[in-house]
Amino acid sequence: MVILAGCMIFSGCTEEQQKQQSSRPAAPPLSVNVVTVKSENVPIWLEYTGKTEASQRVEVRARAAGKLEEVLFQEGAHVEKGQKLFVIEKNSYEAAVAKARAKIESDEASLKLAKADVERYRPLVAEGLAPRVTLEQNEARVGELQAAIKAGRAALDEALLNLSYTDVVSPIAGKISRKNVDVGNIVGFSDKTLLTTIIGDDPMHAYFNPNEEQYQLVEQYKSKEILDARVTVPNNYAKLMDRGYFKGVVDFNDNQVDPMTGTITMRATVANPESKLLEGTFVYVNLFVTDKAAFMMLDPGVIQEDQRGSFVYVVDETDSAKRVDVSRGFETRQYAVIVRGLAGGERVIVNSLAKIRPGTRVQANDVTATEGVMAVMKKNELIPVKE
Repeated sequence: MVILAGCMIFSGCTEEQQKQQSSRPAAPPLSVNVVTVKSENVPIWLEYTGKTEASQRVEVRARAAGKLEEVLFQEGAHVEKGQKLFVIEKNSYEAAVAKARAKIESDEASLKLAKADVERYRPLVAEGLAPRVTLEQNEARVGELQAAIKAGRAALDEALLNLSYTDVVSPIAGKISRKNVDVGNIVGFSDKTLLTTIIGDDPMHAYFNPNEEQYQLVEQYKSKEILDARVTVPNNYAKLMDRGYFKGVVDFNDNQVDPMTGTITMRATVANPESKLLEGTFVYVNLFVTDKAAFMMLDPGVIQEDQRGSFVYVVDETDSAKRVDVSRGFETRQYAVIVRGLAGGERVIVNSLAKIRPGTRVQANDVTATEGVMAVMKKNELIPVKE
């Protein structure tokens, strides 16, 4: 009897709990953002990691020997082509120039006298009043002095050239490094002393390495003969600094595959007028291929993975979350190509993914216009301008 009474009491409690639960209001649907997927002509960019390299690099060396007397630039500053950078002592070179000029003046005076002798002896020889040998000797003297003057002028040019080397000027416009030698040091005797280096960073080069298969695909499907490129720096401090992207073109690809890596070296050249892009920087190089082919794409961040593979959540006809397994192909940081699983028109959930389970009731807010693949491409300025 006691057991029976206990069971009746328990049964009554269970029925009462069920009534209470059934009387509770249903949980509101979870508000989620969705994008509607479709096959469309999305611009195809191939993204690679690369490293920047200056378009020009010059080692400034001492071509004159002597004591370094002046340094006329600020280290790390921009210098113009022809700007004076260093001064090396000039005394011995100025003396060599003066000596060469004096030698020319002496030879020119002797030449004047020799020509006068020729003119004086010529009529005397014609009348038989002077030996011909004397005339010939004076004529030979004129020739010797004329040759000596030519040699003297060449020596003067060389002396002036050596003197000019004492003023070390910049051969290019660019950003200069630090000085390698301080004032007072002797330079240029044992070797052509490296004084500093200058790099031309506008334009800047960015080298990257697609594999051979990717290179062939680019050659097959490219929309333009000269490929557009976008170079961006990883933005770890987005709230403090935003350098945007650097626009350029691909102007070089190597003529062979590296047998060690199976890749081909290519180069993007970008404008860098404000020197914001430094040499040796790790960068992303986006290479535009085509916008003539249609693909179905999603933001890679909405594609999830588990032991069964890749999947997304879509909103079904009952406004509930539904798992859909997908296969993805080529992808970048901006998008992933969906090759199987979606037919087009599905509303794919893009946020609150940690809260979603199959069957979860949702209230969908379509954000395709702001968070769809084309919107992301536009935001990142990856929509090519039509010419």
